[in-house]
Amino acid sequence: MDAIDLSLVELLRGNARLSYAELARQVGLSAPAVHERVGKLEAGGVIRAYRAEIDPEAVGLGVTALIGIIEDSGADTDDVLEAFRAIPEIESCYFMAGVESFLLKARVTTITELERLIVRLNRTPGVASTRTGIALSTKWENRPQPVTPPSA
Repeated sequence: MDAIDLSLVELLRGNARLSYAELARQVGLSAPAVHERVGKLEAGGVIRAYRAEIDPEAVGLGVTALIGIIEDSGADTDDVLEAFRAIPEIESCYFMAGVESFLLKARVTTITELERLIVRLNRTPGVASTRTGIALSTKWENRPQPVTPPSA
């Protein structure tokens, strides 16, 4: 990735709806050249997806929970992950160092629904226990960090 690719990534992280013409204007290339570069960034896995960022509360997902998972010592991690993938309430899953094997971010409509999710997680084969924190409010999330070139 060169400086222009990094600029394109920064611009698209700020607004993924920018046209190729606008991107081209901002990086000093032609629209076809930008189109080609963005295509290469997508094909190379640098740009993984384009999404609409929504307000979870506006669509009824007013409860955000961070759930730590302690994996059973005999568990098959791939099976546990597959079980998590099948649960639509789980928005993010991180593999962790430390006591907890995974940290999940889940969004649900009510505390009652969160209780059902926690019971379901505790009944998942390979899960020894859970530890849940409930977010009282979200001050920010998904804040993009500046992209810097990889060191040589």
